[in-house]
Amino acid sequence: MKKFSSSLVFAPLIFSAVALADPVKIIYDTDMGNDVDDALALAMLHSLENRGESELLAVTATKDHDEVAPYLDAINTFYGRGSIPIGITDSGVTPADSRFTGVTLERKGDEYLYPHDLNMGEPVPSAVQVLRESLAGQPDNSVVIVQVGFSTNLAELLQTDGDNFSGLSGMELVEQKVKHISIMAGTFAPIDGETHLEYNIVQDIPSAQYLAKNWPTPIYWSGFEVGLEIRYPAISIENDFNYLDRHPIPESYQAYIPTPHERPTWDLTSILWAIREDRNYFGMSDAGTVTVLEDGETIFESDSDGNHYYLTIPETDVRLVQELMAALVSEPPNK
Repeated sequence: MKKFSSSLVFAPLIFSAVALADPVKIIYDTDMGNDVDDALALAMLHSLENRGESELLAVTATKDHDEVAPYLDAINTFYGRGSIPIGITDSGVTPADSRFTGVTLERKGDEYLYPHDLNMGEPVPSAVQVLRESLAGQPDNSVVIVQVGFSTNLAELLQTDGDNFSGLSGMELVEQKVKHISIMAGTFAPIDGETHLEYNIVQDIPSAQYLAKNWPTPIYWSGFEVGLEIRYPAISIENDFNYLDRHPIPESYQAYIPTPHERPTWDLTSILWAIREDRNYFGMSDAGTVTVLEDGETIFESDSDGNHYYLTIPETDVRLVQELMAALVSEPPNK
């Protein structure tokens, strides 16, 4: 009886705290098209926004391919948010074809099966332009940037001058508007006893070095080892999206690597921490500094004056986080 009574007392308090919390303002910087976990993470972002926990301000891309912007627009439109600004890069980093972005180019008669306004070959703003415009319009210290691709766009942002969106330099704009960044990059524990050179770092080492050295707000790193431990359940891809005859997320997953493959949730970890940082799904290192070496290795050194941290995942929490991610990714769109 005492336990039942306690639940009645605390449930309204918990609901009130969630309802009154301001949505986390997110800019999603992604190398969409290289790995399907970027698509799973974008679906999670939309589900969390449906719940009032976040607000997706913009999506910027670090993969340089013509299919990326139409794919991003199609996914945002599928979730009822086709007006979200999208910015692209012309950096030439990973310009190869994607295994899955073509999913949203399928037509049904004269129309796209998954509608979108951005078409192949049409002009799209640069990622840095979208970053500057999005940041300039937000309150101070309010934006969380989630970087789950390369550091190309954010390193370039830091080096921009003032423009018509803001008279501040890129460095000043970030200092004023960004609360912190949550990035999926680097490795902070051995993989099978050996040093692992992580993909997002290695593809653009100079930008990763510049970001790690110069970014003025706290950086929370989710290393390769964290997402590797948490696999997206194949059964979710096969069963949890059946509320629709066609759904771009499981179709993208199956086009990338079909089930029963279970993809690591690298990018999803950075999203989940950024929006629910107070839920203690992950452990956290002490303060320190990350240095990116010439070969792409990431070295963390503890320093009480540092503003870098890296995530950890207790083995006992892997199953909990895995099921939570599957529930959020597969949640129906709120249109």
